Amino acid sequence: MESIEWDELEHAYGQASDIPQLLKELEVYPSCESYGEEPFYTLWSSLCHQGNVYSASYAAVPVIVSLIEKAPEIVDYNYFLLPVCIEIARLKGCGPKIGPCLEFAYTSAIQTMAKLASEIKSPDEKMVSVLAAVTAVHFGNAELAEAILEFTPATVAEFQEWLQEK
Repeated sequence: MESIEWDELEHAYGQASDIPQLLKELEVYPSCESYGEEPFYTLWSSLCHQGNVYSASYAAVPVIVSLIEKAPEIVDYNYFLLPVCIEIARLKGCGPKIGPCLEFAYTSAIQTMAKLASEIKSPDEKMVSVLAAVTAVHFGNAELAEAILEFTPATVAEFQEWLQEK
């Protein structure tokens, strides 16, 4: 993270010099029980704002994935979900191209995240959904990843009913 020139990167609100501190706050592995909890609230708002991503979004993904790598047994689903949503937006063309200085680290992080997803033990229902979306973006399928993330117990039940009627 120290080698990244955050002042030269952008997020939804301008210069990304505030992002390193927010990422540092993730090192204590906070859980995110509700929508407005920090540091995830500001990270989401800045890095994946209304489905758009920015140069700082690409720089943040390897940092977040490295935190998953350090403690996969305690990460909240948001540690996977934010990078997944950034990758969905990138695949859909809702952000700038990845700069050459960030490209290798970013693509490596997406690959690593898929490997880590397969190693999570005893995930709850929400984590299972997010991990399935990780697999979809790993293979470049943004639409499938989005669909997976939209499934709730109610929509799964409706889908099962629809399948039985076919």
